[in-house]
Amino acid sequence: MRYFNTEGRCKPDEHYMVGLGDRLDRIKKLFVDRGKYFVMNRGRQYGKTTTLMALAEYLKEDYIVLAMDFQLMSTANFADEQTFVAKFAGYMENLLLKQEQLANDLGSEVFQRLHALKGSENNSMDVLFCELSRMCETSKRPIVLIIDEVDSASNHQVFIDFLAQLRGYYLNRENTPIFRSVILAGVYDIKNLKLKIRPDDQHQYNSPWNIAAKFNLNMSFSAEQIAGMLQEYEADNHIGMDIQSVAQEIYQYTSGYPYLVSVICKLLDEEVPDRKGFEDLADVWTKEGVAEAVKMLLNENTPLFDSMIKQMDTYKEMRNITEQILYQGKRILFSPAEKYINLGLMFGFFNNENGRVVVSNRIFEMYLLNMFIAEESINSDVFRQGQSDSPQFVKNKRLDMELILQKFVEYFHEIYGDNDQKFVENYGRKFFLLYLKPIINGTGNYYMEAQTRDARRTDLIVDYCGEQFIVELKIWHGNEYNERGEQQLTEYLDYFQQKKGYLLSFNFNQKKETGVRVITLGDKTIVEAVV
Repeated sequence: MRYFNTEGRCKPDEHYMVGLGDRLDRIKKLFVDRGKYFVMNRGRQYGKTTTLMALAEYLKEDYIVLAMDFQLMSTANFADEQTFVAKFAGYMENLLLKQEQLANDLGSEVFQRLHALKGSENNSMDVLFCELSRMCETSKRPIVLIIDEVDSASNHQVFIDFLAQLRGYYLNRENTPIFRSVILAGVYDIKNLKLKIRPDDQHQYNSPWNIAAKFNLNMSFSAEQIAGMLQEYEADNHIGMDIQSVAQEIYQYTSGYPYLVSVICKLLDEEVPDRKGFEDLADVWTKEGVAEAVKMLLNENTPLFDSMIKQMDTYKEMRNITEQILYQGKRILFSPAEKYINLGLMFGFFNNENGRVVVSNRIFEMYLLNMFIAEESINSDVFRQGQSDSPQFVKNKRLDMELILQKFVEYFHEIYGDNDQKFVENYGRKFFLLYLKPIINGTGNYYMEAQTRDARRTDLIVDYCGEQFIVELKIWHGNEYNERGEQQLTEYLDYFQQKKGYLLSFNFNQKKETGVRVITLGDKTIVEAVV
């Protein structure tokens, strides 16, 4: 039986996975057939290796494919030029030894020359490329070179020299035959390799590989592609799930990030059925089951989350941008020229959405919010107050959001009521999240709705024991704006099929009346809290 895989390469005969046929065909036609050299750089666990291995098989009918993985070369292999050349030649020799068809296509002379190069003590990069050029010239079919995990080599000057040689041969390949196409894969863009070796600003973007074509294919999964994978799972297991609904719900949380899609499906298949309320598989593969899987995922230490924490700690400016987006609702203009926006994009944490920077998916938002809140909570009086007040807000496993807003207004007005507008705009939303977190912690989750987030308005979605609460957090900008916001909230309630919503308004009008009131708009009830 196939299963959902989250560890390493996925194989269609062993794992449930999204079909890659269309993607492979586009890569072949747009890049390989046109003789492009390019870098497939995406965030951690974005399906790069799975795509590369599938691509290697897909290309074999028309090309000779040499697929390498630099993880299999140790740090010592990059010590100097002579060592690198010998190890590189030895790696290629092993490819020929293990793949009889490859050896037949290239011929015995190539094998002998690689063997001699591996054993020589007078190696140099130009000698290696002379042999590679001769191999490409005599080959029966064009050769494609694939190198996965180039990050493993990115701290070594000898690899930069290797790229420079590739560039030189590419520019003169009418006279000096070389690979038809070269595909490198890793997290870091090639232009950032110099940054890792020479961190001074003068040299950080002097790329030795500026001949690379822009690889802009979308490698995330669409809701339709996720549904196709679930269709195969349903055919094997006969659960009776609403495939389109479940696929759309998974997509809403993940935005199609491959690892996140796979891990949610894996949890639904293997772990959620053991939890109370999900004993029947028909209850597992539902909107509620997906929410349960997300809650479990957010409480795990995964390599992807560990990498995210590491990069946020390393690049403080990137973290600052993230906090401004999540806490303050700031609309930060997207510019690939801005170093830390570009890094966030490269790591897969940010996306460009209509010219502004957004966190790339809801799960990342929830995880980062949880992390920021956990750090803030250590010295936060607001968090401790929420912790102290929490017993009164849950009755018969139901959350009393109206009472939460009432108590928060009282506390906030008492402690922070004398602060200026700038202070409240910067910290008001953060304080409400800090207050709410200990109340729902362990049972519920919340996330900011990306579509409505801006400096004036943010919709907070709270999930608690299968019940959803829509809370709009808003900065006061006059009665007309407030009424428009109420109308927007009713429309948003329609989207979530809710009859009751909540509005927390940070109001700087000197004549404001703080407190909580209930408003009826059509068939909707809005509980409005004014600070």
